[in-house]
Amino acid sequence: MKTYESLLRVLDQDLECLEMEDLDILTKSERGIKMATLVIGKLRRQVIDKGFVDNEHEKHFFKNIKPKVFSKLIYYMKRFGIESKRPMSSVDSQIRYLVGHIDTLQGYFNNNMDFYHYYRRGDTMFDNQYFLRGRINFRMHQEMFHSLADGQFSTSHDSSVAMFMAYELLISYLKKEIGKLENLHGNDMRSKPKKKMAKLFWSGNKVDLIELIYALYASGSLNRGTADIKAIARSFETLLEMDLGDYYHTYLEIRSRKIRRTKFIDRLKDSLDKHMQDLDA
Repeated sequence: MKTYESLLRVLDQDLECLEMEDLDILTKSERGIKMATLVIGKLRRQVIDKGFVDNEHEKHFFKNIKPKVFSKLIYYMKRFGIESKRPMSSVDSQIRYLVGHIDTLQGYFNNNMDFYHYYRRGDTMFDNQYFLRGRINFRMHQEMFHSLADGQFSTSHDSSVAMFMAYELLISYLKKEIGKLENLHGNDMRSKPKKKMAKLFWSGNKVDLIELIYALYASGSLNRGTADIKAIARSFETLLEMDLGDYYHTYLEIRSRKIRRTKFIDRLKDSLDKHMQDLDA
């Protein structure tokens, strides 16, 4: 295991030095791809030749080490693709282009929300299924089918963890690029005087508010889809001066509803519909 961790540590150091070099973004991305590919090849040979002393070491490798290396490859490949096709026209066009990619990346998190929560919470309950080789689930997502082709160096979910890591890096990178463009475009709002906010409080059911928060999170409507559920929940707690408690546990209860899981959202729609109909009458 020390060999695997050493390879990861050296790669991180090499990539950090690469990002500090005075090179254009495409050249940096190409070099990053080559560095990550080289280390992945070394890891694969080590795993096939030497294996693991027990299942715990194997799970640790496929949950923590391989995804960190593989995520670098995904990151640099995606970054190269995005930057090589970035429009050279107006600032507005570039911002729309980059925002579109953030939306696409956020879609992956939304489509894999259950496993993303499992990964972010550090759960271990299903690690035997997710991070041991040979535990194939034929109902798995399409992007995990690679484990069938390379069963010696893949599990059903290590690539998903790598995707999460890579996409988080990409979203952070794209947000920084958008920020640079907005500053160039004179969109810095910090100098504008802040308006006094009216004091609001939530007079409905706390469960309904949590349902609304998760709906906003799932829709990707906040911060161009980059806001995580924790940030959204805290913002609502601050705005409404209330404590949501264990909102994830409440979300699981909402998910377990047998009929009309989105009761509050449905009621909101009906209320707005009726309001507009009354105004039209």
